[in-house]
Amino acid sequence: MSIILKAENISKQYRLGSVGTGSLQHDFNRWWHYLRGKEDPYLKIGSINNRTDKAQGDYVWALKDINFEVNSGEVLGIIGKNGAGKSTLLKILSRVTSPTTGSIKTKGRIASLLEVGTGFHGELSGRENIYMNGAVLGMTRKEITLKLDAIIDFSGCELYIDTPVKRYSSGMTVRLGFAVAAHLEPEILVVDEVLAVGDAEFQKKAIGKMQDLSQGEGRTVLFVSHNMAAVKNLCTRALLIDNGLSNLEGDVEQVIEKYLENNYKIEDSISLSNHEDRKGNGDVILSSVSVYGENRNKFPKSGNPINFEFCFENKYNYSSKDIIVEFRIDDNIGQRILWNSSEMSTENIEEPLRSIKVSMNKCILNKGSYQVTTHIKAKGNVTDWIQNAFSFYVEAGMFYTTGIEVPTSQSKILANFEYQFND
Repeated sequence: MSIILKAENISKQYRLGSVGTGSLQHDFNRWWHYLRGKEDPYLKIGSINNRTDKAQGDYVWALKDINFEVNSGEVLGIIGKNGAGKSTLLKILSRVTSPTTGSIKTKGRIASLLEVGTGFHGELSGRENIYMNGAVLGMTRKEITLKLDAIIDFSGCELYIDTPVKRYSSGMTVRLGFAVAAHLEPEILVVDEVLAVGDAEFQKKAIGKMQDLSQGEGRTVLFVSHNMAAVKNLCTRALLIDNGLSNLEGDVEQVIEKYLENNYKIEDSISLSNHEDRKGNGDVILSSVSVYGENRNKFPKSGNPINFEFCFENKYNYSSKDIIVEFRIDDNIGQRILWNSSEMSTENIEEPLRSIKVSMNKCILNKGSYQVTTHIKAKGNVTDWIQNAFSFYVEAGMFYTTGIEVPTSQSKILANFEYQFND
């Protein structure tokens, strides 16, 4: 496969706290250095792009020395935390903005869907915007007309196609924008996380279309998303951006695992009292949870103890006989792995229930990150139900006495089997 896109030492510097590139004094200083054939003096300064830190100066590197190549027909997933520099990188690749240093080499047309309504004129109808976008991509009116029906059909906006785009919802705008970008035959399709605005049916359609573009038509897709399931299912390679730096590039599973691993730290407890997205009558709610290994200051490890401590706010002082606590563990892309319930326990106390410790002497979960959904009932009524209430991380450990680690791509659950070799 031939290289269709190459990024070399891409960096982008911004000035903090000001609109524009800098002050008149700074611009004059740059010009004076340029006249003397010297380097821009402000390229030597600037903070790392960590949005949680206090500013140490006037400049910040949104991106710093990013290098990668993309082959024709590949789907490259670009992942990272909010503010890591992903969208800045896509804007540079799409020629929306210029890099401070470095260069981009591409072959063919690039179609971008970076934000809701990118490239659309609110006063023009959906049909007129299709022709305008096609013209920007270098297509003739005849070529656009040939694809017009397919674009409208894919977008699902036929009823409103002759209505000004300013009256569209954000979801409808994304539908039409993606339909235009995907059907006007770009060699490279750049898609930021705007697909999250669309409904489930459209997301499935859009991912299917991107797979068709890459596998069937040999086109290249750059895809930014916080949906790890979509990245895993769609992408052939992945790039992790962390604080403006390239943290890891390569196998999708490994890059996702590294991204999720970077976001975990041992905490004494995770507070859930003010968690808003919950259902139930509130008589008994989960107030906090702790997840740890052999000691409170250690992550659980495969093959070693894992402990969950659930603490409750018990409004009517129900005992454990009246309360059922259930929890489900999903993997990092939402697949169900384990379920358990206090109903399976024979132990009960007469006093009001304040906390439960749930332990497993030998953790059967493979290395990786996991999400937990909790469900509490009291006197038969649902009191607290939180989808993806919290998440935790399991480190690699020696589950098998052989010392062999099972790749996370092979299994999320580890188990001992007996082997009998017969003559």
